[in-house]
Amino acid sequence: MDKNKTRKLTTTGMLCALAYAAAAFGRVPLILFLKYDPKDVIIVIGGLIFGPLTSLVITLIVSVVQMFTISGTGILGCIMNIISSCCFACTASFFYKKKRRLSGAISGLICGVCCQTAVMLLWNYLIAPVYMGYTREAVAELLLPAFLPFNLIKGGLNAAATLLLYKPVITALRRLNLIEPTRSPEKARLNIGVILTALLILITCILLILSFRDII
Repeated sequence: MDKNKTRKLTTTGMLCALAYAAAAFGRVPLILFLKYDPKDVIIVIGGLIFGPLTSLVITLIVSVVQMFTISGTGILGCIMNIISSCCFACTASFFYKKKRRLSGAISGLICGVCCQTAVMLLWNYLIAPVYMGYTREAVAELLLPAFLPFNLIKGGLNAAATLLLYKPVITALRRLNLIEPTRSPEKARLNIGVILTALLILITCILLILSFRDII
C-alpha cells in the first residue's frame, strides 16, 4: 500500500478513536437536557487535514459505534449525530479545502456553525418528538429558547477549540510521521490574534452557559 495512504488510514483510525472517547467521556450538560461533547473538534480537525470526505467517514464510524455502545436514542439519535457533525465539520473543511489559509479556516468554521445551527433546528423539529417522547408542539416551543442557543454555544465551543488545537495537533502528527511534512519550510509560531479570538469565544460561551443555568 502507498505510504501516504497508510499514513492517512492510521491517522484517520486514531482520530476515530479519539472522537469516540470524547463522545463517551467528555459529555457535559449545557442547557436543560441537552449535553455537549467535543467529538466534533476532532472530526473537523481530520477534515481540515485530509478534506471533507474524511470528516464524513469519521462521523459515520463514530456515530454508528456510539449507537451500539453508549447511546440510548437508537438509529434516530445516530442519524441526528451524523447530520449535526457533518453540517459543522464537512462544511468547515470544504471551505478550508478551497482556501488553505487561516482566513479560509475561520470562514469555514463560521459557516459550519451557521449550517449546523440552522439545519439542526429543522431536524430537531422533525425528529426530536419521535425519540424524545415530546409532542411536536412542545418541541417547537423549545426551538428558540433551548435548541438555538445550545447549537450556537456548541458550535462556538467547537470552533474555538479547533482554532486552539489545530496547530499543535498538526505539529504532533508531523513529528510522529503520521502526516506528510510540509513542502515549504514553516516557522512554528503562535498567532496571538487567533488565540485571543478563540479565548474570547470560549469565555463568551461559558458566560452564556452560566447565564442560562441561572435563568433555569
